Amino acid sequence: MSESRLREQICLFARSMFERGLTHGSSGNISAVLDDGGLLMTPTDASLGFLDPARLSRFDAQGRFVDGDKPTKEAPLHKALYESRTGSGAVVHLHSTHAVALSMLPGLDPSSVLPPLTPYYVMRVGDTALIPYHRPGDPAVADAIRGLAGRYASVLLANHGPVVAGTSLAAAVNAMEELEETAKLHMLLRGLDPRILSPSQVDDLSRAFGTTGAVSPHDDHSH
Repeated sequence: MSESRLREQICLFARSMFERGLTHGSSGNISAVLDDGGLLMTPTDASLGFLDPARLSRFDAQGRFVDGDKPTKEAPLHKALYESRTGSGAVVHLHSTHAVALSMLPGLDPSSVLPPLTPYYVMRVGDTALIPYHRPGDPAVADAIRGLAGRYASVLLANHGPVVAGTSLAAAVNAMEELEETAKLHMLLRGLDPRILSPSQVDDLSRAFGTTGAVSPHDDHSH
């Protein structure tokens, strides 16, 4: 995809998510890999609903900021996912309501914060790891992501929000939206003892479609 087209796509997806309330104010950020190995990234203090394609932050293939508006302070977080998840083409970070709410609940399994409620969560997201709270922009967040050794395409920052990597911009956005919908379902179903997918059903999905990230055993995932 040409750089000009990728710039337009980032702004189109960003506006779509903003207009549907998936992130608010100037929260959230998106990055995508260019054909030359560089990165395009949304700037700091920019609303995802009102991005200018020409003003996106640009990094070269060595990760150096070279052009555009000042990049988001979450740039190290994005770079850590690209380093550990080889083959990733884009990263999306939002402050989506239900995923943030989920991150605040007690008793979460840090290796798998959500049960396998739907086949599309298993297929598009895989397990989501929980990273303990750190100040936004803290290098410790990037270190924690590297510590996951590339096993997860989806991570949830406690009291902050989700971060998802995908093979393409569309894949990352779709996985992020699937994660938010699954978090919403989980919050709606709390205390109702929902029927989740069985380990054999999860294994069947993994064999048939492959999965984006790690999938752990789900013998008792009702939380």
